[in-house]
Amino acid sequence: MSTATDSQAQTAPLSREVLAALNVVSTATLTTRLMDLGLRNTFLHQLTAANPHRNRLVGEAFTMRCIPSREDVDVLSVFNDYDHPQRRAIESLTPGSVLVVDARRLTRSASLGHILATRAKARGAAGIVTDGSVRDMVGFERLDLPTFTAGASPTTNLTLHHVVDMQVPIGCAEVAVYPGDVMVGDRDGVICIPRHLVEQVATAAVEQERLEEYILELVESGKPLRGVYPPDENTMADYRSRQSEAVRDA
Repeated sequence: MSTATDSQAQTAPLSREVLAALNVVSTATLTTRLMDLGLRNTFLHQLTAANPHRNRLVGEAFTMRCIPSREDVDVLSVFNDYDHPQRRAIESLTPGSVLVVDARRLTRSASLGHILATRAKARGAAGIVTDGSVRDMVGFERLDLPTFTAGASPTTNLTLHHVVDMQVPIGCAEVAVYPGDVMVGDRDGVICIPRHLVEQVATAAVEQERLEEYILELVESGKPLRGVYPPDENTMADYRSRQSEAVRDA
């Protein structure tokens, strides 16, 4: 029987409304909304933005899986093979996709470098996420492509990583990522939203942040936490009244 995760790669593209919401709400808010649905393991721990000025990431996961390399297979001459699995994955990226790499949290050798990332950008990719490292970090720091990584390494991927699969379920930073899941990144890090929940989560996140903006105004004005955070019935009534006025004035 087909499941939600089995069919994620065949789902329709994200709507403009969902993309607009995910481009403004924080990963902190999104993890709260996911926890409300029972999902606690959605944050890809210890990954940071290679380019701190380009850390806003939204896109559907295009997965790539690595196994340990082997000396008689992963030799430098494989770089002459245009059909190498890693290059085939890069050339298979679609506009708006995020390359998510399962590098088994190993950072001594890079999982990919600046040239492949530049090609990913040219393919229209929305970003890169790897629980391994990248090489040519100076290039990543300048590249206009959000990239979240566990660090930097000058050593080629061949010494540790052998790419074997793309567009299969993977584990990245100990989080399950299925093809088509939605990756969202910001200053706090990067998270994974199951594809079939993304519209529900995005809508709830927008509403949560509207309420929290109102609560923050009250706290900044000197209001105590009691009755404000979390909001009691009176605070919620005032919030709803303000929202109604905003709708009438729009």
